[in-house]
Amino acid sequence: MTVRRFGPLLRLGLAAIFVATLGVGLLGLPEGEPTDAVAAPSGVVAPLAGRLTVPGLWTAYAARFVTPEGRVVDDVNGGVSHSESQGYGMLLALAADDRDAFRRIWTWTRANLFLRPDGLASWRWQPGPAPNVRDPNNASDGDVLIAWALLQAGDAWSDPAFAAAGRRLARAVWDRNVVKTAWGPTLLPAVAGFRAGDRRDGPVINPSYWIFPAFADFDRLVPDRDWSGLAAAGAKILASGRGATGLPAEWLSLAGHDPVPADGFPAVFGYNAVRVPLYLAWTAGVKREALAPFMTRWSKEGADAPAMAVVDLAGGRDLESFADPGYRAVAALVACALEGTRIPDALRTADVDHYYPATLRALALIAVEMRHPTCW
Repeated sequence: MTVRRFGPLLRLGLAAIFVATLGVGLLGLPEGEPTDAVAAPSGVVAPLAGRLTVPGLWTAYAARFVTPEGRVVDDVNGGVSHSESQGYGMLLALAADDRDAFRRIWTWTRANLFLRPDGLASWRWQPGPAPNVRDPNNASDGDVLIAWALLQAGDAWSDPAFAAAGRRLARAVWDRNVVKTAWGPTLLPAVAGFRAGDRRDGPVINPSYWIFPAFADFDRLVPDRDWSGLAAAGAKILASGRGATGLPAEWLSLAGHDPVPADGFPAVFGYNAVRVPLYLAWTAGVKREALAPFMTRWSKEGADAPAMAVVDLAGGRDLESFADPGYRAVAALVACALEGTRIPDALRTADVDHYYPATLRALALIAVEMRHPTCW
């Protein structure tokens, strides 16, 4: 499995430039011990159903990215579908209270991605000649998203089949992707390729795969696994691995005393890591210091036009702007969570850009509705 998305600048070869800096570790916090980024899950499920309230947004999103069969299409990356995109599609359909779309997306996902014997989904489906699934590995964030959507749908719609499928998948994620480290229970990005035995700098993790609001729900709905411990471990890793810029790297090695950028990946805060503040701000009990570095970085040009960019963590330079307006919804959510700043009207429209920023915008608006409704 490889990094799934980069903007044009990185695709043109910047990864090679960063190889020379991959051995540079991120600095720890300036003084004292790291603090947890989020409180322990409360055990109270905040309902997702009906929380996508922007008129027409789901209709426009589904028309552009969801096929009649239920495949959620990544329009920038060759029309592929991921377990991630399917999970996001299920969450958005639930938030729009669209049961038909939810069932279609889940039916396609179950038929086309759940090909592994361990109950996890293969991470990518490619259009064209068979086989459409050419890499059987999973992606744990996609599995978590799908399980979360199923559990929430089972709860909201009193559907025991959805609830049972969600519990099975959540347990499979834990049993196959969670390992013990010095930080506590630790979520690997996939079953294969990231363990201590797979890489010299293993285990390697991706901080954006820690979907904190999902773990809070799992804590109540699948209580036979230590989801609060998993959330606490992710919070500690984020606090220790954010370095001088205050931003986490896309991929972190946990082989040493402190998290450092993993070998073979650019040492950047980029398109994966932009989800970290989204999930933090979506979580009950998030602590101010966890979100403050993002707001500091993005407030240079004001809330209506935040300075969001891929950041070189070795030098602190902005490399490439997050150009699509959907990304700004994450910055707006952070400002809302920290300062109560009103969500700009420009983000509360039915317009959609490309799949990924459109998805992030919809998720950020759901998070506002669920956790910070005074920002409307």
